Amino acid sequence: MNFFRGVMGGQTAGPQPSGAETIQKLCDRVASSTLLEDRRDAVRALKSLSKKYRMEVGTQAMDHLINILQTDRSDSEILGYALDTLYNVISNDEEEEQDENAQKQADDLGTQFTEKFIQDPEHITLLLTLLEEFDFHVRWPGVKLLTALLKNQGVQVQGIILVSPMGVSRLMDLLADSREVIRNDGLLLLQQLTKGNAAIQKIVAFENAFERLLDIITEEGSSDGGIVVEDCLLLLLNLLKNNSSNQNFFKEGSYIQRMKPWFEVGDDNSGWSAQKVTNLHLMLQLVRVMVSPVNSPGATASCQKCMYQCGLLQQLCTILMATGVPADILTETINTVSEVIRGSQVNQDYFASVNAPSNPPRPAIVVLLMSMVNERQPFVLRCAVLYCFQCFLYKNQKGQGEIVATLLPSTIDANSISAGQLLCGGLFSADSLSNWCAAVALAHTLQDNLTQKEQLLRVQLATSLGKPPVSLLQQCTNILSQGDKIVRRGSKVQTRVGLLMLLCTWISNCPIAVTHFLHNQDNVPFLTAQISENLGEDERLVQGLCALLLGICIYYNDNSLENYTKEKLKQLIEKRIGKENFVEKLGFITKHELYSRAALKPQPVFPSPEQMLFDHEFTRLVKELEGLITKAVHKSSEEEKKEEEVKKTLEQHDNIVTQYKELIREQDAQIQELKEKVASMSAHTEQLQATVSQQQSQIQQHKDQYNILKLKLGKENQSQSNNQGDSQVNGLQTEELSQLREELEELRRQQTLLQTQLSEKDALIDSLKSAAQGAEGPAGGSDNTELLQELEALKNQVQSHLAEIGHLKAERQELLRRAEAGVKPSDTAPPGDSQSDAAKVDLESRLAAQTAEMERLKESRSDLEQQLASATSSVAILQTEKSKLQTEVQESKKEQDDLLMLLADQDQKIHSLKQRLKDLGETVEDEDDIDARDQTSDEDDEDED
Repeated sequence: MNFFRGVMGGQTAGPQPSGAETIQKLCDRVASSTLLEDRRDAVRALKSLSKKYRMEVGTQAMDHLINILQTDRSDSEILGYALDTLYNVISNDEEEEQDENAQKQADDLGTQFTEKFIQDPEHITLLLTLLEEFDFHVRWPGVKLLTALLKNQGVQVQGIILVSPMGVSRLMDLLADSREVIRNDGLLLLQQLTKGNAAIQKIVAFENAFERLLDIITEEGSSDGGIVVEDCLLLLLNLLKNNSSNQNFFKEGSYIQRMKPWFEVGDDNSGWSAQKVTNLHLMLQLVRVMVSPVNSPGATASCQKCMYQCGLLQQLCTILMATGVPADILTETINTVSEVIRGSQVNQDYFASVNAPSNPPRPAIVVLLMSMVNERQPFVLRCAVLYCFQCFLYKNQKGQGEIVATLLPSTIDANSISAGQLLCGGLFSADSLSNWCAAVALAHTLQDNLTQKEQLLRVQLATSLGKPPVSLLQQCTNILSQGDKIVRRGSKVQTRVGLLMLLCTWISNCPIAVTHFLHNQDNVPFLTAQISENLGEDERLVQGLCALLLGICIYYNDNSLENYTKEKLKQLIEKRIGKENFVEKLGFITKHELYSRAALKPQPVFPSPEQMLFDHEFTRLVKELEGLITKAVHKSSEEEKKEEEVKKTLEQHDNIVTQYKELIREQDAQIQELKEKVASMSAHTEQLQATVSQQQSQIQQHKDQYNILKLKLGKENQSQSNNQGDSQVNGLQTEELSQLREELEELRRQQTLLQTQLSEKDALIDSLKSAAQGAEGPAGGSDNTELLQELEALKNQVQSHLAEIGHLKAERQELLRRAEAGVKPSDTAPPGDSQSDAAKVDLESRLAAQTAEMERLKESRSDLEQQLASATSSVAILQTEKSKLQTEVQESKKEQDDLLMLLADQDQKIHSLKQRLKDLGETVEDEDDIDARDQTSDEDDEDED
C-alpha cells in the first residue's frame, strides 16, 4: 500500500519517479496482481493520471484495461474505472483551451488510440455487451466511450456495430433508461451512429425511434424545451434527411400530424430565448426535409397534402403573419412555407387566400413582396420572400394569371397596392437588388405560360406627365440601353442581368413577343453593339446574355417582320460579330462561376447581394436553348429549307402515324368486341352441347324402358298362350305372378296418392267457393250495391248541377241583354235620371252574384267528377278480382275432373289385374272383403277384452 500512497501523492523519501515510470509500475500491478482490490486501486490510479499523461496511459495501459473489461466483469467498480480511463485517453473533448496546433495534435492522438482500440472488432462487441449492464457506473462511461469512438472513426465503428448481432437494438434501449443522464448521452451516441449511414438509419427508425423521440420532445416542452429537445431534433434530422424510406415511414406512421403543436405560438412573442429559437429553427428544418425539392415528386406531394390536411400549413402561415417573431425564425418560416406549397395547387390556393392582420387586410403575398422590394430589410429575408414567390408560382398557371392580371389596365385598383404594382416599382427603383428580385419574380409569372407572355405585352406604363404611356417591354429595353447612365445603389451589372433574364424568359417560345421586341428599331443594334465590344471581365456575363437574347430572336422568329427575318439576323451576326465570336460570347453564361452554383437547387442562397446574379429556372432555360441557338446560327438558308421540308415530312408522317394509331385503336376495339361475342357464343355452344348430351341420355333411357316393356309384353303373351294350352303353373308363371303383385301394389300406392291429392283439391275448391261466395255475398254485394247506388246518385247530382248551370247561363245572358238595353237609353237620358242608374247597379250586383255561384258550381262539378272517377275505378278493380276468383274456381273444377278420370282409370286397371290373377288361379280378395274381415277382427278383439 506504500506504493499506492506514493503514487497518489503521499510523502516518501528519495527521488520522485517520473510519470511514465509510475504508469509502467501501475500497468505491471494491473497485470500481475491477484487480488481484485489491488487491481482496482491500480486502475483508479491510472484514471487519475490519464488526463495529464494521456499519451503514456494510452500507449502502455490500453491492452491491460481491455483485459480488465474481459476478465473482471463481476466487479462494476473496476469496470467503471477502466471505461473512464479509456474515455479520457480516446476523447478529444477536454482540450478546449489549447491553441490550434495543440488541438490538432490532440485530435490526431485520439484518432490513433481509436484505431488501436478498434483493430479487433471484438472490442466493440465487448463494449456493446457492457452497455447491457444496468449499473450506472458501467453504463454511463460505456456510452461516453462509444460516442468518442464514433466521433473519431465513425465509418469503421458503424460498420462493426452494423454487423454485430442486435448491436443497434442494444443502443436503442438507452432511450428507455429512466436516468436522464444516460438517456441524454444516448441521444448524442445515436446522433454520431446515424451520421451518413442509411442502413443504420433504417434500423433505428424501425426500432420505433420516431415514437420515442417525439414522446421525449413532448415531455420536455416542445419548442420551449431545453438542450434535450435540440438533441432529439438533430437525431430526427439525421434519420430523415436524404432517406426516402424513413421519410415514407414517418409519413405513413402519422408522425407529421404530431408536428403541428410545435408551432403553436402565443400572441405574446417577446423575449424568445436562444434555446427556443434554436429548437424552432430545427423544427422548421425537419418540415423542410419532408417536402424538399430534391425528394421524389410523389413523396413530396403526399407530404404536402398531409401537411395541409392536418393544419400544419395553416399554423406556419400564422407564424408568418405574427408580430414579434425573431428575424431568423421568420426567414426560415418563409422558406418552409415556400417548400410546403411548391408545386401543390391546393396549398398554393390556400396561401393565396391568406391575409395579413392589417387594417385594411392585405394578402400575405403583397405584404411579403413589400419586404422584398424594401432595401432596408435583411438580405436573407428578401431572398426568402423571393423563394416563396417562386414556389407559389411553380406549376401554378392560375396564380401566374392572377399576378399578371394585377398589371392589366382593366383590373388595376387605384386605392390598393397590388402585387403587380410592387413588382413594377421594384423593377424600376434605384436599388439594383430590388431590380434583380423584381425581374426574376416577373420572369416566374411567365415561366412555361404562353398565355401570360402574350397578356403581359398589353401592360402600359406612365413614365412621366405629358408623355404617352409605353409598354412594359419597351420600358425594360429602354432601361437596359441606358446602362450605367442611371445612378443605382449596389452592383452595376445586377440590374442589367436581371432585365436580360426577364426578356429572355419573356420572348422564348413566344413568336408574338419576339415580333414586339424586334419592332423597336433600337433593340437589335444595341444587342449587336454590346456583343461585339471587347469589355472587361464584369461585362462578359452581360455580353453572353445579350447573345442569348439575340439568339432567341432568331430561333423563335416567325419572319413576320421583313427587316428582321431569321436569315437577315444571321447575316447581321456574321457581318457585325462573326459566328464563332457569337458562339464564344454565348458560352460566357455557362462558364460563369455563379451559374453552376445557381443550377444546383431552386432556393436562392447567396453569400452576399453582389453574387446574386443567376436564377435556378433561368439556368434550365439556358441549358435548353444554348445548343439550339448555336445550331440555328450556323445553319445556312438551304439547310433551313431542308429542315423545314423535313419538318413538314415528319409532320405528315406523324399525321399518318396518328391516323394509323386511330385505325389500330378502332380495330382493337372491334377485335375486343368480336372476342367477347366469340366467348358468349362459345358459352352458348357449350350449353347447347350439354343439353344435347342430356337429351341423348334421356333418349337412351327411354329406349331401355321401351325394350324392357317390350320384353314384358312378349312374356305376358307367351304366358297367356301357355295357360290356354296347359293350365299348370311353372317357374315362369311364378315370376310373372310376383311381378303382377308388385305392379298391383304400385298401382294401389298411386291410387292412395291420387285420392290424397283429390281430397286436397276438394278442400281448395271449397275454400275458393267460400271465398267467391264471400265476395259475391252480403259484404261484397252490399259494397257493389252501395258503390252503384253512390255512382247513380253522383250521376244524378251531376245532371242536376249541369241543368242548374245551364239555367244560370241563360239567366246570365238575359241579365247581360237587359244591361245592354238599359245602357243605351241612358246615353241620351238627362243626368238626373237616378232610377236607371239604380237598376243598372242592381243588375250588375245580380250578375256578379250569379257569376260567383256559377264558379262555385263548376268547382263542385269537378269534385263530383273526381269522386265519380274514383268510384268507377273501385268498381273496375272489384270486377277484376271477381273474374280472377271465377277463373280460379273453374281451373280447380277442371283439375278435379281430371283427377276423377285418373281414379277411374286406376280402378279399371286394378280390376283387370285382379281378374288376371283370378284366371291364373290366385286368390284375390276384394276391398269389401278386406274391410269386412278387419271389422270382424276388431269385434273379436273387443269380445276378448
